[in-house]
Amino acid sequence: MARPQEFNTDDALHQALDVFWRKGYEATSLADLLEAMDISKSSLYGTFGGKRELFITAFDAYREERTIEMHQILGKGLARESINQFFKKIILDAGKGDSSRGCMSINQAVEMAPHDLEIRERVFDDFSRIETALTEAIKRGQLEGSIKNNSKPNDVAKLLVMAFPGLQVMARAAGNSKKVEGQLKLLLSILD
Repeated sequence: MARPQEFNTDDALHQALDVFWRKGYEATSLADLLEAMDISKSSLYGTFGGKRELFITAFDAYREERTIEMHQILGKGLARESINQFFKKIILDAGKGDSSRGCMSINQAVEMAPHDLEIRERVFDDFSRIETALTEAIKRGQLEGSIKNNSKPNDVAKLLVMAFPGLQVMARAAGNSKKVEGQLKLLLSILD
């Protein structure tokens, strides 16, 4: 008879996510994960599979949480302001203590996507989700009048998605939110 599980799977997964997010996949050791999750090796393998399966499960959980958050931000109020808030959150998050984290999808676009097809597909899916959500917000903004640019919404969204990783990197590196806020203002002038 199998022993009952003595830990909360969601808590352990979030602890693993935190380690992968801070250190990256390659730099995270099994010992790092076991310590952070406070579980045995057999519990890790029995519940999550190996390190890679754990990483994918944690990464997918992160992606789903961020997608929900993105839709909540982009769905509130005037579209122009919701898009501003979506991008401003990047700057705010970078200013909260641990700027080494950044966006996990952007981190994985650099670390694993170049040589891992499964991760690359997830990263491009994330970019597609952002593009779709921004396209809908831009359409709404054009209809309500908060966005003056009358270009095709999808074209404008594509440009914003291309700028998304750059803003992530600038926010993490700058340490000066005023400078990055100025760059964001310039970026979002595309909506005018």
